[in-house]
Amino acid sequence: QLQLVESGGGLVQPGGSLRLSCAASGFTLDAYSIGWFRQAPGKEREGISCISSRDGNTYSADSVKGRFTISRDNAKNTVYLQMNSLKPKSTAVYYCAADPHNYCSGYGATFDSWGQGTQVTVST
Repeated sequence: QLQLVESGGGLVQPGGSLRLSCAASGFTLDAYSIGWFRQAPGKEREGISCISSRDGNTYSADSVKGRFTISRDNAKNTVYLQMNSLKPKSTAVYYCAADPHNYCSGYGATFDSWGQGTQVTVST
C-alpha cells in the first residue's frame, strides 16, 4: 500500500527555516514525481514545488521561488522541502503527494496519493 508521511513542521519565527520530510513506504519514491502543496486557513490548496522522477528537475511556484528548495534522497526514499526566509503568510498545513507520471506538469489531479499533512506556523 502506497503511503506518504510528512514530518518536520512546527512553530518558527519570521525569517527562520524549517525542513519538511516526506517519507514513502509501499513504493519506490523515485518512480513517482513528488509535489509539495500547502493550504492556509480559509484558502484553497496551493501547489508550491515539484520534483520530476524522470530527470530530477525541480519546479517552484513564484510565491516560494528562491526561498524553498525541493530535493530527493532515493536511498532514504524521502523527499524534502527546505524552507528558508519564512514569512507569516507561509503558515499552512503542508502536504506531499505522488504523481505516477515521471514528469511534473502542474499541480492537478494527477497527484493521486497524499500524506496527512504537517502544520507549519510562522509567528513571533
